[in-house]
Amino acid sequence: MRLSSSSTSRIRQRSVPSALALVALLLTPAAATAAPGDPGGHCAHLARVRVPGAERQQSACLDELTTAGTVASGHTDPADWAGLTPEGLAVPSGVPGIQIDGYFPDTSTTNTNHGWRHDAQFVIRLPDSWNGGLVVAGTPGNREQYANDRAIGDWVLSRGYAYAATDKGNTGPAFYRDGKAPGDAIAEWNDRLTQLTRAARATVTQRYRRPPSRTLVTGMSNGGYLVRWQLENHPELYDGGVDWEGTLWRSDGPTLLGFLPQALRHYPVYAAGGGGARQAREALHAAGFPAGSEFLWPYHYQVYWDLTQRIYREELDPGFDGAAEAGTPYCPTGTPACDTDYDYAARPDEVRQAVERIALTGRIGRPLITLQGTLDVLLPISQDSDVYARMVREAGRGRLYRYYRIEGGTHTDSLVDMFPDRLRPLTPCHRTAFTALESWLAAGHRPPPSRTVALPAGVDAATLLNHCSLEGRDSTRQPG
Repeated sequence: MRLSSSSTSRIRQRSVPSALALVALLLTPAAATAAPGDPGGHCAHLARVRVPGAERQQSACLDELTTAGTVASGHTDPADWAGLTPEGLAVPSGVPGIQIDGYFPDTSTTNTNHGWRHDAQFVIRLPDSWNGGLVVAGTPGNREQYANDRAIGDWVLSRGYAYAATDKGNTGPAFYRDGKAPGDAIAEWNDRLTQLTRAARATVTQRYRRPPSRTLVTGMSNGGYLVRWQLENHPELYDGGVDWEGTLWRSDGPTLLGFLPQALRHYPVYAAGGGGARQAREALHAAGFPAGSEFLWPYHYQVYWDLTQRIYREELDPGFDGAAEAGTPYCPTGTPACDTDYDYAARPDEVRQAVERIALTGRIGRPLITLQGTLDVLLPISQDSDVYARMVREAGRGRLYRYYRIEGGTHTDSLVDMFPDRLRPLTPCHRTAFTALESWLAAGHRPPPSRTVALPAGVDAATLLNHCSLEGRDSTRQPG
């Protein structure tokens, strides 16, 4: 559930540093030509392509649809994807085509991209050289529609896919203000991705004169939750999906409203040292934060745990702190209406009813691959994907499912740059899972059995940035 890179990132910086712009321009092809057999050539049918249901759209013919060119041309926002990928991740280039930016009718105004101050914004990219497929995505955390550009969009575009992404209908750390009832804002995320998928499929059909041969859904964190929900509730729209550490919502738990208060309660005692530190560490382990992840706790306490708890609790249980909005930051235990002392199990039934509105069931209707890092300390794996894998099996959908636990992976790939000797990036594992899904759908080649993918010994960080095998002697099979 990745949040904004910082609260100040909501203040949109539309200019690009000159050095970064120069590099991007050097990486942008001077001219773009259509591949043999493409329907109409470079940016064909640009004027006639309309996004069904859009209240506003603006189209552009670009020589480069990946961030190798869109940073300089102003067709992405680097602040949206800051901190989500390792610094050394390669940027593909050589993908000319059409980009459509726009928005669907909505009443909230948290997204300020393009100066529109209008939510339900989307981006659709249509490469000249098309492989016949469409990839759709919702954003992680509370970010806007360009958040997946580096981690997902660049790569799938370079493989020939059309690509579409939505801001989910509300953005920023005060997203909970959108809607009238608890859970409304999160429920809108699901509706907006459904809306975008239908519109993008029609848009692709207009541009290429035939519908997509396959539609795949993918996303990380909150975006991974959307993948799960879509394949449970609208399998007719998709051929399959890849869930990258999706957030788990269940009315009877576990949810982040259960384990994050424990982190807020016990971490300060652990960090202070002294006689209570050992017991506090054991309490954090018992709450789901894995042994061996202690080196990540200070960062997550400072950046993620407190804010995540307060804003999602405000969305689903606004009555806990009365008229206050999202509680009191970093309040010590014993403070009135303090999220450190939040007890989900003791809250009124209407809180669980709010969670039930957005809950997952495990009843997927299309092939799904889930991956999550074993050192995830925002959404601990034992409280998230381990549970969701069990839900899928218990729902009788195991034949449609694969689950890979990536040893040494954590929730935010940029942390690999801080701890290159302790962590591995999940981006290459997502790409391996995606290609495994392609083979599963196209040729019936079932992916390797669900397993824990061991961190290879003696492999340098550069290799791990570009390689992730889901099979081999260093892996342990898991049920799934």
